Amino acid sequence: MREKFSILLCSFFLLSFLNPVHAAETKEWTFLVYLNGNNNLDSFGALNINQMEQIGSNDKLNIVVQWASESAGKTKRVYVQKDSDMNNVSSPVVQEVGNVDMGDWRSLVDFVQWGAQNYPAKHYFVDIWDHGSGWHAITAMGSHGGIVIHPTDISWDDNTGNSMTTKQLGQALAESAKAIGHKIDVYGSDACLMAMAEVAGESANSVNYFVGSQEVEPGAGWPYTELLSRWTTGTGTPHDVAVALVEEYVKSYQGGSNGHSEVTMSAFDLSKMSALNESISALGANLSKLDTSGRQKAVAAVRDTQTFTYSDYGDLTHFLKLLEQANIDGLNRNVFAQVRGAVQDFVVSNHDTSSYSTAGGVSMWLPKNLDQYNAYADKYSNLNFQAATGWSGALKYFLQDAHE
Repeated sequence: MREKFSILLCSFFLLSFLNPVHAAETKEWTFLVYLNGNNNLDSFGALNINQMEQIGSNDKLNIVVQWASESAGKTKRVYVQKDSDMNNVSSPVVQEVGNVDMGDWRSLVDFVQWGAQNYPAKHYFVDIWDHGSGWHAITAMGSHGGIVIHPTDISWDDNTGNSMTTKQLGQALAESAKAIGHKIDVYGSDACLMAMAEVAGESANSVNYFVGSQEVEPGAGWPYTELLSRWTTGTGTPHDVAVALVEEYVKSYQGGSNGHSEVTMSAFDLSKMSALNESISALGANLSKLDTSGRQKAVAAVRDTQTFTYSDYGDLTHFLKLLEQANIDGLNRNVFAQVRGAVQDFVVSNHDTSSYSTAGGVSMWLPKNLDQYNAYADKYSNLNFQAATGWSGALKYFLQDAHE
């Protein structure tokens, strides 16, 4: 009987360790970092967690990381606590979860559900840490010389070959919002190329503020120490946390903690998504009535628009400016004002380094010719942004004569 009691007692303490009793306290914020190191970014995972440890969780903020490491061959959940050692992660592992497929959107939902249950808070910030490629697949050469399309929008898991499509990201955020009982206060992609209208459109019904980069991110990613320092000493509203990330990120690459690199970062107020959609719908309706000369000028504007790594990811504000300057007959000036006002309300913070002086904070799909359009048109047809704006139809119309 004593032996059985000892076993039960040990089991109780083990469960208490894996599900800490202090987690029942409802704090102001829980920061849930879905850190997918099952790829060539693995070495930056420990770096960023060590940055988080410079601040650590406190009486107002839980910092919880689901940390997958390719080199370690396992995934664990870490409750980040303060320490000053930048060479070792010393925060306690509160749960070992085996070899999780971090490219499966349901794994993200499981993490958020677990985080909300064990670390309840009034507000939640969900961060996906990994590679990203915007709303569509990247194209790569196959092993036998053919072209292979890899659907790797975000969270690439090299162990499984899986990743989340933009639609799946939207599903994951919708299910996560249900798990916490309200919209996610802030969602951020510590990943490349995700500050797109198309990506935001999939999360507009489940997220309040969206943070991401129009361009690729350097390997070091976000400056977590600076973000958390400002977060814990400021007002801590969702708006202010999103803005703090934008500002601290760009500062860190302008001679700050991350050195010197050309970067972009934006924050969106997704309550303004409908107005943005309406303005793009109106713009597309105008573009769909152009004559041959007008279409040629519209294509020229597309080809001169600021892009981000992929030639069909264009800056909306710059595109609009070039359309206005082209003086195209048949384009309504009131529509330009409508789009410009919608973007100003939607993009609540946008900071870029000098190489991106023409960028306005939000990218959208701007294929430069009909061949490029056809490569992704089917996938685009399934996006919420397309359903709300009909943008694909406008593109097909004014690109009809454009071929490479």
